[in-house]
Order: sequence, then structure tokens, then C-alpha cells
Amino acid sequence: MKKVLIIFSAIMLLAGCGKKERLLTSATGTIYECLVVMPDRPLSDASRAAIENAGINRPSGSAYHEAISTTWGLVKNTMGADMPCMPQMEPYFVLTQVPMGQFDSYLKPTRNILIIDINREKYTTVKAKTARDQWSKPQAVYRIQAPDDESVVAYWLEHGEEVRNWFVREELERQTRFYRANTNKAARARLQKQGYDMLIPEDYMLIMDTTVRVSEQPVNVLWCCNSKGSMRRDLVVYNYPYTSQSQFENASLCAMRDEVLGRIISAQVEGSHMGTEYKYFPPQSNNVSALRDSVGGFYAVETRGLWKIKDGESMGGPFVCLSRLDQVNGRVVSAETFLFASGQKKRNALRQAEAILYTLEMPNERQRK
Repeated sequence: MKKVLIIFSAIMLLAGCGKKERLLTSATGTIYECLVVMPDRPLSDASRAAIENAGINRPSGSAYHEAISTTWGLVKNTMGADMPCMPQMEPYFVLTQVPMGQFDSYLKPTRNILIIDINREKYTTVKAKTARDQWSKPQAVYRIQAPDDESVVAYWLEHGEEVRNWFVREELERQTRFYRANTNKAARARLQKQGYDMLIPEDYMLIMDTTVRVSEQPVNVLWCCNSKGSMRRDLVVYNYPYTSQSQFENASLCAMRDEVLGRIISAQVEGSHMGTEYKYFPPQSNNVSALRDSVGGFYAVETRGLWKIKDGESMGGPFVCLSRLDQVNGRVVSAETFLFASGQKKRNALRQAEAILYTLEMPNERQRK
């Protein structure tokens, strides 16, 4: 019997050696932190001129003015710019910079890493590539290889915002994968009756499922809320008949938002209602596409801005709205999240809630389990 056990153990050992799966440690750092591995050298006159011509010789979207004078300063200008349409200044990413020589095994497990390797002896042209889960999991690594500083400046002026947006999307995708584990099945069932699906988290409570009329058109509205802790997070999904492409313009989307949310959301003062801040922080709309892990691709418009209570208490905060076209039923579907957290930082919470919007599926897309 002992001989049989020894032979069996040897066979299992040999079988295991043949597979050799790579074990990765958990990524270090928190969400929306990024390690930048690159030199910090003064820019040449040619590079300074290129930056001036591009019109970005100041932190984009930031109230803090600092002339860009080094290679690291150029990258920081983009990656650390203030997020738009926020009630207080908060950067896209909290950054840490180290030179290539200090990028050791202690730093390699960081969740987001931007590597800019400048070496004339190794590279003749600029190349860029991305990797996931290279030294830890979950991890996103963006690597730029260039022969000189001028090549890096040229590449960054053209693709810097794309690099930043790639890291943002990676963070959003990680969050959507987390939501798949625990969802509010009752709220999803209500939404599925309308032909849609979305990974509404389990800790969001269903508040309203109703129909309102706007300009004689029926608008279906589903409203959920997470009011646990000191921060309130709301999620509203509404759809209405599609009539023309102009409905996806910023003015039309915001007008419908004011109509729908103004009817269902109010404060304690009688006659108060939700509205949009237009004067100081006008909402911004941009075309977006599906996240990497989404089923198929889609066209949508993302609108960011600030909400406020009109004719009532002094309340407000940031919102993000994702509007899509339901081609099967001929409807516009808008999914929005908005936050209320007086005096608190909101970037991470808003991004986490924003990821929910990207799980919205139309009738012609595969339904999630």
C-alpha cells in the first residue's frame, strides 16, 4: 500500500510540474493611485516650444498654475489634472514618481504603473504597449519606450489624455467585475421588465419604480439609493421615446434630466426640486464606448456636471449620466448616479458609482446572470 501511495504522489507531482501556473500577489496601493517610473529632466528649448504651441503649459483643468519645465512635469500635468465638474478640486490620479533605477520588487506590485523608459542605445523609435496583471493582480501597466526626451514629449502631446483615460477605464472595469458578485435582484427584476439589465449593487435600496409624463411622452423611471454611512449615493435609470439624433446633444440631455429628476426628487422645503448647475460649472458631454469586459461595443454619451436643489436647501454635488440608444424599442435610456457628501472628497465614490452605469445592457445584448 505504501508503495502505491508513493507512486501515486510522484505522478501527481509530475502532473503539477507540467502546468506551472503563475501565482500573483495582490496589487498594492488604492484606487486611482498611479506610480510613474520615469526620469525628471529639464526640457530642451525645442520641447518647451512644442508644449507652448500645444497650449498646455499649465495643469489642464487646474486652478494651480505651474509652468511645465521637466519631463515629469509634462506627465503630471495630464495624469494629475483636476477632474472636471467636481465641487472641489480632486485629481484624476494621485501620483508618485520614481526614476527607473529605483523601480524594484517592492514597487512592482503597484496596481497602476506608467513606465516611460528613455534610452537611446535600446530604442530608435517610440513604442507603447499595455499589460495587465504583470507583477500583481489586478494590475494595469502602460509602458512607453523612446530614444530621447523629445520623442516622449511628442508622443505625450498627442496621446497623453488617451493614456490617462486608459487607466481610468481599467479602474472602472475592476469595479464592474466586483459588482457581479452581489446585486439587488429585486431592483434588477424591475429593470428587466422594461427590457434592460444593470448590475445594481446589493446595498442600493429600491425607492421608486414609476412612469411620469414629460411633454406628453411617457418616461419610465427606476430610482435606487445607498444612504449607508455619511455619504449618499443615488442611481436613477429612465427611458423615453427616441425621435432624433439631437436628443443626444448636451442641451437636450440636460433638459430631460431637469424634467425627470425635477419631478421625482425634492428636499424638505415645499416646492424644492432637483436641477442642474449651468452658470459656474456647465455640464460636459462626451461620446464614449463600452468597457473592455462589456458584451459587445456600444455608442453612448457621457454627461458630467453638478446637481443642486432649486427653491430650497443649499444642497448639491456631482453627477454622471450615461445615455444610450435602445434600437430595439426606439428609446433613449439614461442611467445616472449622483452623490451628496457635504465637505467630503468624492472622486473615488463617484468613480465607483459611475462603474455601475457601464453595466447597463440593452434588449439586444446578452443578459448577465
